[in-house]
Amino acid sequence: MIVCPNCNHQNPDGANQCENCYTPLAVTTSCPKCGAIVQADAAFCGQCGFDLKGNASIEEGQVLSETSPAVIPTLVSPISAPDIEIPNLAMPDKLVAPEPLLSGRVNLEKSSNPNTPVPIEEEEPISTINAVSTPVATPEVSSVPPSEEKAIPAKTQLQEQSAKLLHIRTDTNIELPVNLPVIHIGKPNDRVPPDVDVSGFPDSEVVSRSHADIRVEGDSYYIEDTGSSNGTYINNTPLTKGNRHRLRPGDRISLGKGDLVSFVFQVS
Repeated sequence: MIVCPNCNHQNPDGANQCENCYTPLAVTTSCPKCGAIVQADAAFCGQCGFDLKGNASIEEGQVLSETSPAVIPTLVSPISAPDIEIPNLAMPDKLVAPEPLLSGRVNLEKSSNPNTPVPIEEEEPISTINAVSTPVATPEVSSVPPSEEKAIPAKTQLQEQSAKLLHIRTDTNIELPVNLPVIHIGKPNDRVPPDVDVSGFPDSEVVSRSHADIRVEGDSYYIEDTGSSNGTYINNTPLTKGNRHRLRPGDRISLGKGDLVSFVFQVS
């Protein structure tokens, strides 16, 4: 796939322009070593790393010698630090073991020595606690009688999108199949039977037996020419073989030259 640089749309390999925004795409070629698809102006192959510009310094199969100067690391000798005299440090005083803590709370205000904690008696637990009442929210009662309440609308069911082709000269609608990912347009044949048979329309001799395909991807419809003799035209512009065009409501599709067998794409 070729990613469009303008809208990031994924296009099929070999496409010349983006099928979504019609931006010209970069020319691609194949890697002479592995055959991967690369851009023509690329310097190296993204698959195997082959030098596409012919400036590779190492040929295929050549391996650098283990004694080559390019792979021998340079050893750096450590720098010796100058001798520094470390003075003798004084030993710290021994730590004093802490006194054991007394159980209960301590009253420091009544103590004669502020550094000596004095234990006080534990207070009796409070037997009664004033409970704070929490208001309970009561549900609101609707004053509207049930007969006057509006009914809740049911979920709207999504309708499946359908598309059709309107033949301009005869004003005939052709419904496109909704369950086919690929819809073949042409005339009866033994190789690819058409899903949309145009053999009954005037001047159908300009239409090939296997003329074009419409591909359905989600809600999008794409048309591509399958190698017809007289070509396919979208809004009077020829559709190159290998390129797809995203159909939009109102697009004019002409099968063959001269605009003799033409349809208008519609979506409902």
